[in-house]
Amino acid sequence: MHVIYQADNLFDAHLVKHALEDAGIPAFVFGESLLGGMGELPLFGVLRVCVPDLARPEAEAIVTGLDLGGPQDAPIFDGDESAGLLPA
Repeated sequence: MHVIYQADNLFDAHLVKHALEDAGIPAFVFGESLLGGMGELPLFGVLRVCVPDLARPEAEAIVTGLDLGGPQDAPIFDGDESAGLLPA
């Protein structure tokens, strides 16, 4: 098994898992049962999406195509009066 994606949250882990399964690649989410162990405290680096070693090249291409964890929008500053408003 090869770790193809390390997720920050359960939603991203299952998004990747389902995208891989739709392409016919068996995928497994490891660490899901550990999330409740720390209560309300965040655990990072626990969720891993794994695929069989032979499916690694195709799985990497699929995960790259999902565009997860891309650059975030510019931060909102206190002096920005238009923060949260849609463009006209």
